[in-house]
Amino acid sequence: MAELKNVTTQELRALVEHARAKILDVRSVDAYNGWAMRGEARGGHIKGAKSLPEKWLGWPEWKRILDFKGIARNDSLAVYGYAPEEALKTAERLRESGYTDVSVYNGFLAEWSATEALPMEKLPNYRLLVSPEWVGTLISGGIPSEYRNDRFIVCHAHYRNRNAYLGGHVPGAIDMDTLALESPETWNRRTPEELKAALEAHGVTADTTVVLYGKFLHPDNDDDFPGSAAGHIGAVRLAFIMMYAGVKDVRVLNGGYRSWVDAGFAISTEDVPKQPVAEFGADIPARPELAVDTPEAKEMLRSEGADLICVRSYPEYTGEVSGYNYIRKKGRIPGAVFADCGSDAYHMENYRNLDHTTREYHEISDIWKRSGIVPEKHLAFYCGTGWRGSEAWFNALLMGWPRVSVYDGGWFEWSNDPANPFETGEPKEN
Repeated sequence: MAELKNVTTQELRALVEHARAKILDVRSVDAYNGWAMRGEARGGHIKGAKSLPEKWLGWPEWKRILDFKGIARNDSLAVYGYAPEEALKTAERLRESGYTDVSVYNGFLAEWSATEALPMEKLPNYRLLVSPEWVGTLISGGIPSEYRNDRFIVCHAHYRNRNAYLGGHVPGAIDMDTLALESPETWNRRTPEELKAALEAHGVTADTTVVLYGKFLHPDNDDDFPGSAAGHIGAVRLAFIMMYAGVKDVRVLNGGYRSWVDAGFAISTEDVPKQPVAEFGADIPARPELAVDTPEAKEMLRSEGADLICVRSYPEYTGEVSGYNYIRKKGRIPGAVFADCGSDAYHMENYRNLDHTTREYHEISDIWKRSGIVPEKHLAFYCGTGWRGSEAWFNALLMGWPRVSVYDGGWFEWSNDPANPFETGEPKEN
């Protein structure tokens, strides 16, 4: 096998002009998104690059990931990372997998990120999605870059499962049941009075930096289980409600508890006591525009400048299933735009990487735009009861889309009113 070619910065600039050329970034997804993990002059990734972390190399699904990302065997591939050995390892694996036109670029730190004229991109609101390293610096007493204040809480989100927390969590983290902030009768956010009391009981003020994460749990046990969306999505659900209430600095650990463990950080089984506060410090809701209820959802359906976005699975969308054993009616809201979550009501694989980090934002944006979901409109994301809608909303927020909300009632609330219209079956072509 021929020796791998090392391309220069000038050659890489020329390469990206070719239709079949792809640049692959093998650093962590957090570095790709915008965090300067090695002190580089500019955070982010080379414009147009695709995220393919070296971390994924050992996975049996690796070849499927390449197909999923549209990396074809006749593409001209240039691989880069922070260190030459990172890029070389991935490049060699690509050639072993049948990719013949593969080269390595080793100038990212010294040349590309240091030269303003060379194009780079980053996830606009990447700071809301933090890395294990950022959290590790925070809890060890260091002050991470872009840090708001010295009052913080790390919060392990769960749904009626403290054993998940007690079985292992980020050191110093408290736990929060999602039921603290949402009602089991409606699955909507609780009243302002209830939110105020719950946040104060957990020691959260409007000025507290809150870092949220969860575990990926199988419904039948407390083990980390890659197939379930419950842990991470519960953290994002709490993030949405906290932002709505008025917590000014809410972050989510990218990949949740699994990313913390994968990064080699210590875990704790201590039951950390909550430290209540006397006053939240802001009128709730401080950001009411983040939530949409049914009357406004109906107005949005009539508006050319707004869309309801259905983040459910296709069988739910067509009315084959309701998605939940407590939702009887099957179907969809007429006029809603479909934004497929994945296989069923308990998975979000179309919005996640296999390690549960947030999927490359370019890929999500491209899928949405092919469905007519664009940032120029006011968008309200919904699902069955608000959890998947909250995660899709968080992706739009990360991308800097300016008018994004969660239709909190979703299909559960809509379908409970017999006066509301609904559709089933394959959608009709316009």
